[in-house]
Amino acid sequence: MFRDDALQAERMRDCSVSKRFYKRARRVFPDGTTRVTVEARPQPTYVARGDGAYLIDVDGRRFLDLNNNFTTLIHGHGFVPVVKAVTAALAGGTCFANPTDSEIALAELLTGRIPAAERIRFVNSGTEAVMFAIKAARAFTGRPGVARIEGAYHGAYDWAEAGQGNAPATWGPAHRPSARPAYRGTPKSVGDDVVICRFNDVAGAESAISAAADRLGCILIDPMPSRAGLLHPDPGFLEMLMRVARKFDILIVADEVLNLRQGFEGACARHGLAPDLIALGKIIGGGFPIGAIAGRKEIMTVFSSLHGRPALPQGGTFSANPISMIAGRVAMEAMTRAKFEELDGFGEQLRQGMRAAITRRNAAFCISGEASLFRIHPRPTIPVDFRQAYLSAEGAATMQRLTAFFHERAILLPNAAAACLSTAMTQGDIEKIVDTFDEFLDVL
Repeated sequence: MFRDDALQAERMRDCSVSKRFYKRARRVFPDGTTRVTVEARPQPTYVARGDGAYLIDVDGRRFLDLNNNFTTLIHGHGFVPVVKAVTAALAGGTCFANPTDSEIALAELLTGRIPAAERIRFVNSGTEAVMFAIKAARAFTGRPGVARIEGAYHGAYDWAEAGQGNAPATWGPAHRPSARPAYRGTPKSVGDDVVICRFNDVAGAESAISAAADRLGCILIDPMPSRAGLLHPDPGFLEMLMRVARKFDILIVADEVLNLRQGFEGACARHGLAPDLIALGKIIGGGFPIGAIAGRKEIMTVFSSLHGRPALPQGGTFSANPISMIAGRVAMEAMTRAKFEELDGFGEQLRQGMRAAITRRNAAFCISGEASLFRIHPRPTIPVDFRQAYLSAEGAATMQRLTAFFHERAILLPNAAAACLSTAMTQGDIEKIVDTFDEFLDVL
């Protein structure tokens, strides 16, 4: 069944509009795309428009979207309140060198919700948010080093990338993971200032952080590392990080660019982590480019220019642009506690439905995730760290087959990454996802 469906789909792709677009794109982009995360089968699916929980591609096919631009669109596509607010704002201008009240309104909303966010600064992306959070920790402590989790993704800043792309041949011993640079040509000194820890390894992480404490400015951690496997945090691990950070005056920087969608107050509050600084992005922009650094008042003063040149100058031509600010405020206002709970309920129903299908089929799969996030693993038990979640060649092939199977049944499932739900989804959408996964297990 699967082979016939795939062959039919391949014949359709041979004459698709997406294929023609991809041929054009390869004449102007190095590999035909502008993001390394774009999946090609064998070319990308080019989108014509979004409609709630669905995408319509340039060939007229309608897909249930479990990517939502890498978890950004918590309300799905074309969320009417955001569309109306942005449409009204556009005629008045899209960006200014001067501040607007829209940035104050979004800042008030976020600092009113997130316990760690006493003060906030807006930037343009999650990468910038993490980068400036690390710089803020350095400026406050006077120390350059960063401790971070093996395999976790924190954007494209050299010190936040080291150890991100580790693999069995390069990741080093369990007690001392490699701080391998993410790309060729990275200065060797970057690795010298990065300490890599394994997630949930209480003793190993404590030893590594303590040994380097005199040069560490911060511990960078995603409370539930997504790219590393959407890993569940061990409460004892988070408790150890807070204890060691306090002991050595190291700041904890929480990357909630993705995981803020775990609840009204975010993922740190959900899992019991009390960070000093927090990096935000994705859902706080309502579908527009955004990032933010927030944290304790005394630390955030490194950005202040009230008494002369700040300890950490931070600007950005499009930082706090009014369109992102307005869209973000409207989108976040719609995410009430009740709406988060409703979305959490859908997420739990989905994960339990998929787990039931695994049990019925006695399949070697498991499901990780929390709130509106989930990830499928081709292994029988949920991984506790990146090394367990790492895909073998056989596992990677299985996941490629899984995402292709979903694609042919009109569902866009990210390949070996976190999938997410949106408030635009219905009970029927949840059942469709579970049924498709069950069908895949049957075919497999």
